[in-house]
Amino acid sequence: MAYTTINKSSEHFNTKLYTGNGSTQSITGVGFAGDWFWIKERSVSGNHQILDRVRSSFGKNLITNSTGAEGDVTNYITSVNNDGFDLGANNGINQSGVTNVAWSWKANGAGSSNSDGNITSTVSANTTAGFSIVKYTGNSGGSGYSATIGHGLGAAPKFIIVKCISHSAEWNVYANDPTDFLKLNESNATADDNTKWYDTAPSNSVFTVGTNTDVNNVGRDYIAYCFAEKTGYSKFGSYVGNGASGAPNADGTFVYTGFKPAFIIVKCTSNTSAWTIWDNKRAGYNPDTYRIEAHNNNAEYTGNAVWADLLSNGFKLKQGDTDTNGTGRTYVYMAFGQSLVGSNNVPCTAR
Repeated sequence: MAYTTINKSSEHFNTKLYTGNGSTQSITGVGFAGDWFWIKERSVSGNHQILDRVRSSFGKNLITNSTGAEGDVTNYITSVNNDGFDLGANNGINQSGVTNVAWSWKANGAGSSNSDGNITSTVSANTTAGFSIVKYTGNSGGSGYSATIGHGLGAAPKFIIVKCISHSAEWNVYANDPTDFLKLNESNATADDNTKWYDTAPSNSVFTVGTNTDVNNVGRDYIAYCFAEKTGYSKFGSYVGNGASGAPNADGTFVYTGFKPAFIIVKCTSNTSAWTIWDNKRAGYNPDTYRIEAHNNNAEYTGNAVWADLLSNGFKLKQGDTDTNGTGRTYVYMAFGQSLVGSNNVPCTAR
């Protein structure tokens, strides 16, 4: 049984569903003042909107299904409070009658200067939950050059998402392998390129980037979202699919997390595949077929192609879909949730 010092995971991460009204509205029930929001329209096609406090306090957006630089958005999230956020009128995350999902993470406000690396960064770090937002300016010095950047977590991150915000660039993902990278905006398998992470694993204080312009170029600005694993709350790992057939009762691969997942992203690393996202709110029951894909702007898919059970100690694939459970294929995942029992002995049951 997994124990955690995080007695209430919803104080650090939460999923909120809401319907747009085309006017101003307040979204409540988040449970904290969020610092990083990932918002997606569900009932219609629409871009994934990434907003954070470090980049001009929610006044600029990024789009995971696009390589574009950040843009100015003055009317998306207009303010945050201890239980939610306020939306402006007539924008891409508040269209009248359109259903939306907002995934919210807590960091530590607007951030402060960090000089742990040879690039000084601005870091907003929630060390309890193992999440930080890191803003830095590149200093690439040419072939064979690497740079280190402080992440503020006090523990080595296992999952890092980096995006150049001043120029068009790919979304680069570090998934606990310093020799390979993934692209959040594409369905490609992993690729080997030492100009991304310089074949160097993160330490307890810094992560390393090479000379690739997607992660480090002189004078360009970047944002990194860093995640360290916390027992009973977050898990970043891999598994091999078994191609089980007979959904929704297939005996697919079981992935142990040690907690009840509230949010999961899965990506095949050995083959082309979708970035599949499940959470515990949109469907709200097992098996969960409500899929959103991070690399495209499709509306939420609720059909029968991808099945998963979100259980009290992990998740189990219930079909052999190649995006999540193909025979012999390797997948990486990131998951957040609530331990079976925290230090306050609060039990957690399956869905």
